[in-house]
Amino acid sequence: MATRKAAPKSLSLAPVLDLNEANALHSKLMGLRGSNLVIDASAVERVGALCVQVLMAGAKSWEEDKHSFAFSKVSDAFTKTTQLIGVNIDHLMAKEI
Repeated sequence: MATRKAAPKSLSLAPVLDLNEANALHSKLMGLRGSNLVIDASAVERVGALCVQVLMAGAKSWEEDKHSFAFSKVSDAFTKTTQLIGVNIDHLMAKEI
């Protein structure tokens, strides 16, 4: 019997991802662990380095668990901040089929 691939879970990021949001972001990610995940960062207006670190640690955990972890959409602010702090997320962008 063929197994069906489960639909990926989704997470929409808050507009402000600062120090105060880091713990909540970590909790949300841990609640979604064990499934494929698509992240929508299109509403992000401000992101701090700690939240970027939480997201990158999440990407590594998902990779180790052999699940996909991808960004479906990102805002200009999110992209510019990750570039500014030297984090390349190109490999985490969802690929269109």
